[in-house]
Amino acid sequence: MKILSNKNNLQILHEDNHLIVVNKRVGDIVQGDKTGDKPLSDIVREYIKEKYNKPGDVFLGVIHRLDRPTTGIVVFARTSKALSRMNELFSNRETKKTYWAVVKNKPKEAKAKLVHYLKRNEKNNTSKAHLKEVPDSKLASLDYTIIKELQNYTTLEINLHTGRHHQIRAQLSAIGSPIKGDLKYGADRSNPDGGIHLHARKLTFVHPVTKEDITIIAPTPDDPIWNAV
Repeated sequence: MKILSNKNNLQILHEDNHLIVVNKRVGDIVQGDKTGDKPLSDIVREYIKEKYNKPGDVFLGVIHRLDRPTTGIVVFARTSKALSRMNELFSNRETKKTYWAVVKNKPKEAKAKLVHYLKRNEKNNTSKAHLKEVPDSKLASLDYTIIKELQNYTTLEINLHTGRHHQIRAQLSAIGSPIKGDLKYGADRSNPDGGIHLHARKLTFVHPVTKEDITIIAPTPDDPIWNAV
């Protein structure tokens, strides 16, 4: 059964005067969209308002997003200063993001760098990975390492060098290793909760205000496959 986040069950990984970091669940939507479903940003606002007994509107800045079926680290800014500085860190690639993915078909190499050109299809909200540049495509690069082999699946640790639409999903699909549950990118069946086995596991950055080094690790969801990892 899928449990979405609410203000009482938020999985908070880090909280200070400037930032709040949440472990996103499957199905949580980070920012409002055409579905009209309540976004995580609103839920975090409610949590802050109640916890700190704040009158009026609570400031909360969305710095980055995760796809709805994925899980893991999402950072929000609690001040405008933190928002502008974190936006800068993310756009200048001054953060280190590590993901875990469970794939059906084991990649040929135990570790490799993948470089593709991704072209986005707005109509069906997918990206296709090409080996050579095509019109309107963007360079996408990541490296992966096999970290655990399970009976029917393989777990990869992924470091992103670029941040493209559905990048990890499209690039792993392009090498014949779609993520478990990811029907959009070639998985043979969906997961019961509608999610995919892609998790934003670790984030390292310099705090925008205190300047200390911050490393955040998000526990994986509680399911038999992740628990085996």
